[in-house]
This record gives sequence, C-alpha cells and structure tokens, in this order.
Amino acid sequence: MAMELSGHLAGLVPGPVLGIETSCDETAAALLAPDGTVLAEALFSQHEDHVRYAGVVPEIAARAHLARLPAMVEAVLDGQPAPAVVAATAGPGLIGGLVVGAGYAKGFALARGIPFLAINHLEAHALSARLPMLGAPPAFPYLTLLVSGGHCLLAETAGPGAHTLLGTTLDDAPGEAFDKVAKMLGLGWPGGPAIEALAVEGDAKRFGLPRPMVGRPGCDFSFSGLKTAVAVIAATYPLGALPRQDAADLAAGFQASVAASLADRAGRAMAAFVARHGYAATLVVSGGVAANGAIRARLAEACARAGFALAAPPIRLCTDNAVMVAWAAIERLRTGLAPDGMDVAPRPRWPLGAGVGEAA
Repeated sequence: MAMELSGHLAGLVPGPVLGIETSCDETAAALLAPDGTVLAEALFSQHEDHVRYAGVVPEIAARAHLARLPAMVEAVLDGQPAPAVVAATAGPGLIGGLVVGAGYAKGFALARGIPFLAINHLEAHALSARLPMLGAPPAFPYLTLLVSGGHCLLAETAGPGAHTLLGTTLDDAPGEAFDKVAKMLGLGWPGGPAIEALAVEGDAKRFGLPRPMVGRPGCDFSFSGLKTAVAVIAATYPLGALPRQDAADLAAGFQASVAASLADRAGRAMAAFVARHGYAATLVVSGGVAANGAIRARLAEACARAGFALAAPPIRLCTDNAVMVAWAAIERLRTGLAPDGMDVAPRPRWPLGAGVGEAA
C-alpha cells in the first residue's frame, strides 16, 4: 500500500532524490536536487562482462549489480546533501537486477526513514526529455516514441502515470533486430553501434530491403520480416564474415529500413494527435536506439513535415541511466502522486501507463 504524502508536501519534492537503475546491464546511481539539477551521478556498463556471450546474461548482470551498487551509491552521496527520497527502477527488466536495485533502495529508505518510489523504466525514458538541463521542457501532452533493445512503442504522454498506448511492436524490438542482424553480418555486440558505423560505407539501396509496416494503418511496428530478409541474403554467402562492402551495403539498407518504419509510424501518430487535439506538439524519442544518428535524422524530417518539434535527450541519457529514474520520481512527486510502500514487488513486465498494482 502506498504511503500518503502529508498535505504540506503534496505536489512538492522534500529534498534531494537518489535514483537507482539496475534493469539490465547498466548499474547506475544519481542524486538530483528538487529542481532537477544533477548533483552527482555514476554509471557502470557491464559490456565487458557480457560481450563474450554476445548478449546480456541475466545471472551475471544481477551479480554485477549486487557487487557494484553499494559502492556507487556511496560515491554519489559523498559530499552531497542527504537524500530525502530514494527511487529505483522496479520494472520492466531482468528480474534479478530489478530485485537488487529495488531491494537496495527499500533498505536505504527504511534505514533513513525516507520515502521510496518504484519507477517504471519506460516512464523514466518517456519523461527524460523534460529534464531541466535540456532546456525548455516539452509541454504535456506530447507523443513518446520509445525504441530500445527490449521495447518499441508509441504513446501519448499526458503526465506522470498518464500514458495512452498507440502502438507497439508485434515481434522484435528494434535494438534486438540490430543485434541479430549484426551477428549475421559478422559484427560485434551490441549491434546498434556496429551497424551504424559500418553503414556509413554502404549503399542503402543496393539490396532493396523491405520497409516493414510503412503505409499501413495504425501505429504498430514489426521488424522480424526485415530481419528475415537480411538473413536470406546473408545465407547466400559462405560461412563466416561477409565481404566488407557487401556487409556495409546490407547494414546501410537495414538501418534505412528501420528508420523509414519508425518515421512512418511516428508520422501516423502525429497525424492522429493533430486530429484529436487540433494542434501539433512534440515528439519525444528516447531509448538506446534513439542514439542512432540516421534514425534521429529521419524522425526530424517526419516532425518537420508534421509541424512537430522533436525532443531527443543527449545520447548518454537515451541509454539506461539513473538520472532519468530520479527525475521520474521528481515528476511524480510534483504531480502529487504518493510514494510507494515496501510491499511493492519488482516486475519483469510493466506496461507503460499501468499502475504499480495493476496486472502486467
């Protein structure tokens, strides 16, 4: 059961907020002032722990979080004012990591007698473009396009806890597709940066890859057919890494197809937004795949055509981080939403817009 805020604190942030992020393979902690100023932050990427397996191993990730998180929090708090609130990602994500982060945060809150907030990882991404350090925040409501290794969705965001899902992927997330295609091309993991770097050398039109869902009604996504098309072409070559130019052309074509699909789906969401509200607003794009320059450029073109502003956090805030977790807690508190009780359990599945106690 959530603890109620006292009347004089409703809508206010009582002091610095400590944020903790352990949903996948980044261990992160950050301390934000009540106005959103970042006082201190730390992030450790587990890339070297997982690269030999060409993907994240949940058990290894959880153990790494457990080993590193206490020292990281201690370093972030060194010389800083004491936190008045602690927030941790409680889902969606890898359950082992979520248990580590949320459990640590609950213990921290109990030991100090301060409130605890369970943060939805997807909402933290959706709200990250409103961080004060990024300039004038996009006004509610706006459109959220979240693209990452595990998620792909379009939603209308009207405020903390107020998201209307417009579309989601029917199969793979784009980051997952990038990783699988990179493996087909003989590239390293993670696939996103490897494909983006190689695509610069390629001819995106050479192989005529499909552009999934482009022109279809609605705002859903699909990437499995595109991935299969690349696999069919790659299978015509001998085993091993493809010739560099062929791999570059496939990488460029694949990246262009993903960008075209995302831009088309976002364009339909923007048209629907204007039809509902009578005006154009902002498209917020976040998540690890939002760090891709070609995708950002294609989305910028789509926004310009629709009269929308494009808000994309800097690359370091597109990937998983604790700054966005602490900021999501601040947004919640400012809205007057209550902190959570210690009985809130981490959730590997937690749809955007669903409350803590709602079914996944």
